[in-house]
Amino acid sequence: MKPPRIPSLADIAAGGKRGIASALALIETARGTAELAALLDEAVAHPRAHVTGLTGPPGVGKSTLTSALLRIWRDAGERVAIIAVDPSSRVTGGALLGDRARIVSDPKDRDVFIRSMAARDRLGGLSDEAIAAVAMLRALYDHVLVETVGIGQSEADIVLVADTVVLCIQPASGDSLQFMKAGVMELPDVIAVTKADLGAAAIRAQSEAQGALTLFTGETGGWRPPVVLVSAPRGEGLSQLIAAIASHQADLAAGGRLLSRRALQHEMWVEETVRGRFGTAGLLAARQLNSKGGPFARERAIATELKRRLGVGE
Repeated sequence: MKPPRIPSLADIAAGGKRGIASALALIETARGTAELAALLDEAVAHPRAHVTGLTGPPGVGKSTLTSALLRIWRDAGERVAIIAVDPSSRVTGGALLGDRARIVSDPKDRDVFIRSMAARDRLGGLSDEAIAAVAMLRALYDHVLVETVGIGQSEADIVLVADTVVLCIQPASGDSLQFMKAGVMELPDVIAVTKADLGAAAIRAQSEAQGALTLFTGETGGWRPPVVLVSAPRGEGLSQLIAAIASHQADLAAGGRLLSRRALQHEMWVEETVRGRFGTAGLLAARQLNSKGGPFARERAIATELKRRLGVGE
């Protein structure tokens, strides 16, 4: 079977939304090829977008908030890509399209790209394909927003791709107390209390979240996650949320932490992929290999060598 042709990053950009959709399809159809790894590593080497990860429990209003953020960024003339990570179908393995269907956008807008992707069997919530898609879209847009299927004690893979993690909680739900137990409060860079129109309950949730944050030191650099009250349907608090994301982006850049955060993410991409395919023993063996290049080339080189040792063909 003839391998699919892999376009250049410039060709993908010139192809518009159709070209980008075709390129994302290659992530599955050309997986494991040197050509695809080279394309993805080219994208990794030329990041353009700031990646915002939006996570929180089901029903918190993530899709409504995604629609609101999309509208604000587009009104500012910025190009936006959204990956909505949905539960996997037990029949096909594909995305159930629940989040994608709730995101409001103009299908004729050439500067908006939305793709639903299945969580697959990754407990952390992001499949290898979703991670590769973020890497590609990050090189093509001004903003990439990743909306996850949910968060709890295991669904924390959003830190693998996001520059800024926004954790959504809702009033009168006990979310903040539950997250304290799960250690989730170590993850967010910004917290959004949704449904702020509930008044006193929202203010109480904000206070609880601020209290929970004091139990965790977070990453170094002095950034303290702000807790913003938001009502997306009413448009309340959106400017404050946008400002908080932009402030964190500036803080990362000023402190030189953006490059180090992304470098760590790239190492984690390789480790998580190898662990998923070859288990813990494969990961231990992989750490002894002197693989070079970008994260996708390294992952391919490690996989090729481990298959050789196991006597497994490509």
